[in-house]
Amino acid sequence: MSSRPVPSGRVVVTGIGAVTPLATGVDNFWPKLLAGENGVSRVTLLDPSEYATQIAAEVKDFNAEDWLDKKEARRLDRFISFAVASATMAMKDSGIVLTDELREDFGVLIGSGIGGLTFMGEQHRRQVEHGPGKVSPFLVPFMIPDMASGYTSIVHGLKGPNTCTVTACATGANAIGDAYHIVKRGDATAMLAGGTEAPICEIGLAAFSAARAMSTRNDDPAHASRPFDKERDGFVMAEGSAVLVLEDYNHAIARGAKIYGEIVGYGMSGDAYHFTQPHPEGDGAIRAMKMAFRTAGITPAEIGYINAHGTSTYYNDKGETQAIKQVFGDLAYKVPISSTKSMIGHTLGASGAIEALICLLAMKEGKLPPTINYEVPDPECDLDYIPNVMREAQVEYSLSNSFGFGGHNVTLILKRL
Repeated sequence: MSSRPVPSGRVVVTGIGAVTPLATGVDNFWPKLLAGENGVSRVTLLDPSEYATQIAAEVKDFNAEDWLDKKEARRLDRFISFAVASATMAMKDSGIVLTDELREDFGVLIGSGIGGLTFMGEQHRRQVEHGPGKVSPFLVPFMIPDMASGYTSIVHGLKGPNTCTVTACATGANAIGDAYHIVKRGDATAMLAGGTEAPICEIGLAAFSAARAMSTRNDDPAHASRPFDKERDGFVMAEGSAVLVLEDYNHAIARGAKIYGEIVGYGMSGDAYHFTQPHPEGDGAIRAMKMAFRTAGITPAEIGYINAHGTSTYYNDKGETQAIKQVFGDLAYKVPISSTKSMIGHTLGASGAIEALICLLAMKEGKLPPTINYEVPDPECDLDYIPNVMREAQVEYSLSNSFGFGGHNVTLILKRL
């Protein structure tokens, strides 16, 4: 007979793990985020001198051999290693004990917007220089985005639902939202959910430079990512990962787990507008937020903090501000908002997961991270962006927005428990 508690229809977060440009590990990352430290610098993973953008937010304290055996650590793409590390931290943090029965009811949903771009670039170079016979037989498995989920499930022996979300910069938030539904409807007792990305390589830097979406403030990297500031000139590419343990509430309570918070709202929509630019009036963002409120069963008046998508690009910051005003009305000017991309850059497919984790910690500790580099107010972006200095506040509900190329819009609403 199964010892599994009756599913509650409620989903809580019981473990968290992260690899970020500020630090590896939540205990190291969180104080630096609150202090407004900056993780952006000149690129060191390659020689950036020929690129229009020469800055990024790199993870500089990560050693794959701390999380994988030496052979695997050497050959896996960095995006997979980040995912395994974050998932391992989250599993340890949760204190969950894996029985044979639970392993079959414990799934993985870790997304990546791009996947193994570095490994793919290296193997393409080998083909050009040495011929097709020198291409690694691991190119396909180490390139495809779903291998973050696949390999993590292998490492931890998790045999439940195993899948992957790929929705550009909305990926991490979609992964958490989709995993939330899997647990809520009883298809799994627990899920590892999040996002991972490692795009800082020759082809990644060249591609985003060509798109002219990134900041070229190469002589001042510390001030390059400046969401909602009038002098913003583009996003700063970053790498990293975050993974959460999502668990059925009854199961978590039965084992005496510590709980960071509850996922209560999930909304998503499509702009149907442009393949890279967001809708100028934030139409899709508005509908994603409204859907999240419907599923959460609360009103905008109950939100105490918004972690904005806030990329530091002209169109995103303006459109998101307009969308918040449409959804929140006059309350838009009262709710604290921050873009933590000002400190860690834009981790693309990992960003929504990192920012959901930030919302959970903000509610748990009553401390809201700042938007740094907010120096020149923009009349089109005139809300309370928690400029430059962390703020203390007791928050019951927080909202996190994530938007991606292709017109993907995702909103998560989280509750403090």
